[in-house]
Amino acid sequence: MSLSHTAAEYMLSDALLPDPSSSRAKGLRLELPSDRLLKFVTVGLPLFLVSLAFAREFSAGSQISCFSPTNFTGKQSAYTDTACWDSLIHHGFDAEGRAITKSLWALKVFPYSLLVVAVLMYLPYLLWRYAAAPALHCDLLFIIDELDKSYNRSVRLVQHMKKVQEASAEPEQFWEEYERARRERYFEFPLLERYLTCKQHAHALVSIYILRNLLLLLFLAATCLYLVFLHLNILFQDEFSCSIKTGLLQAEPHIPSLIPCKLVFFSVFQLISLSVGSVYVLLIPVVIYNALQLCQWDKGLLSVYEMLPAFDLLSRRMLTCPLNDLNVILLFLRANISELTSFSRLNAVSALREATANKEDIDTVIDFMTLLAGLETTKPKH
Repeated sequence: MSLSHTAAEYMLSDALLPDPSSSRAKGLRLELPSDRLLKFVTVGLPLFLVSLAFAREFSAGSQISCFSPTNFTGKQSAYTDTACWDSLIHHGFDAEGRAITKSLWALKVFPYSLLVVAVLMYLPYLLWRYAAAPALHCDLLFIIDELDKSYNRSVRLVQHMKKVQEASAEPEQFWEEYERARRERYFEFPLLERYLTCKQHAHALVSIYILRNLLLLLFLAATCLYLVFLHLNILFQDEFSCSIKTGLLQAEPHIPSLIPCKLVFFSVFQLISLSVGSVYVLLIPVVIYNALQLCQWDKGLLSVYEMLPAFDLLSRRMLTCPLNDLNVILLFLRANISELTSFSRLNAVSALREATANKEDIDTVIDFMTLLAGLETTKPKH
């Protein structure tokens, strides 16, 4: 018997989780994988394409090519290119022959507008980082520690039960005391459960998360509309008529009234705008999906922790409307499942419970540990 008792003690000691290291606080992920991907694409794509546009500008030199008259010298042709690039005003005529002008300045500021787009796309993540991430970090750290500690408490309780049962002269009386303690809920550690219940009635995190997604959706839609506006009004016109008869040159008779010019970078800007617009349109459903995740509970994680005697949010039907902070915390617990050491243990216990012939013998992880410790010979059926 001493050998079996020693083996049971070793088994229960190995079942205990190690003390959490200090690196856990630094390793918590405060962004969901889909949100991290959205940040990388929405901010990184315009910055990458703008860098290509600026590299093209620096390597190609002049961004405009004007067809100056043949009697112009080299300096006059260079002045024509510079003047037309500075003005970027198209001079034309309408159907009735009246002179009209159209500004093409949006083409000149297009790369800088993409920089503004990148800054706007980063604002929702700054909002989350400074308004919600600190509180979420504290919540996750406390809940993960308490979940692991609740598992350890259950194992230590079984260790104590084993010692009491060995010292008890009447095993049946011991199991009657055990059943009475279960009925009166002496095995519960209600701090974690009450904390999660309080989070169920809080709405700070979920409000910031929804606001973050709404802002991102708004900025994506505004950028797409801006690009559509450019394509419909400017990004189809790579040639325009420029007038340099201004200032001191206004009275010069040998200077033509209009000079045809062509935008060298036009095809590059078209490609950049189409790339950004198409990617952002594809990202809009992803943002909507992220927001819709809050409309349903992640009951898989909670159902595994039903094996703990101190955790019965599902069994007592405490889960109501999912739009609360608890649902947000569950999403981030799923993203930080690698930091939750007890989850894999309880998940294995739950799988073994489903495969056990007498499922009524296993209600909690305490029941499972008592069976492993060899206490099932005198344990009564529930």
